[in-house]
Amino acid sequence: MIPLNALLLEHIQSQVTFALKEDVGAEDITAQLIPDNHLIKATVISRESAILCGQAWVNEVFAQLGDKVTLTWHDQDGDLLEINRPFLTLEGHARSILTGERTALNFLQTLSYTATITKQYSDMVSQTQLTILDTRKTLPGLRQAQKYAVTVGGGKNHRMGLFDAFLIKENHIMAAGSIENAVQMAQHIAPGKIIEVETENLNEVAAAVAAGADIIMLDNFSYEDMTKAVSDFKGKAKFEASGNMDKHRLLKVAESGVDFVSIGALTKHIKAIDLSLRVVKEAL
Repeated sequence: MIPLNALLLEHIQSQVTFALKEDVGAEDITAQLIPDNHLIKATVISRESAILCGQAWVNEVFAQLGDKVTLTWHDQDGDLLEINRPFLTLEGHARSILTGERTALNFLQTLSYTATITKQYSDMVSQTQLTILDTRKTLPGLRQAQKYAVTVGGGKNHRMGLFDAFLIKENHIMAAGSIENAVQMAQHIAPGKIIEVETENLNEVAAAVAAGADIIMLDNFSYEDMTKAVSDFKGKAKFEASGNMDKHRLLKVAESGVDFVSIGALTKHIKAIDLSLRVVKEAL
């Protein structure tokens, strides 16, 4: 499992607390149908091939419900799940298992999808110099989680938010008066922070390079213009391709020589991996 830093662990705790409050409220009234001392064993399977992601969130769900459940993981984050083979076994307090089931699976099914689709994109360009990046197009409140899932799938994180790097776009440039002015202001505001400039044509690329931008985003460039930008300014800046990126276009873009491709679909076009928890027997 990829190591979790202190900030992410803090987010996991708060995300799980919120999710449980949202689902359980004052109490799980349906769980009251089950005797308090009833023990069960359950397993979780995937009905489709997927990359597992979200173990820490599941562990935290049951920890917050009272630590009355023992979890045995048969696979780790980043592993490829086999269809219908149990990857998690839970044993213990029946009420806790059934109360935490939906919250735990909600995290797993969402994060595993992001990891799975990222892995598909990453594998496509594994023999090239290209790095797959995520974006800020994330589900509200789940940015840290989804960006972790991207790394599990083999991608890299773009800036986490508006605080850790500059991304100067068209509106910023208009407000600043020019690309040169915007870059100079950024250098003054936060020296040492990465400065990326979004460009829409080759003239803007030249201006961004001349201004000293670290990364040039080529937004919806044609393959020909993308290739020319990289060729003309190789070594003077890094290049990121963006805009309507899909699997059909990805390999062609990789041939242009750009360093990065950012793909919003990794975290915004979310589907749920089909997971199921099954009670297999009463525990001894």
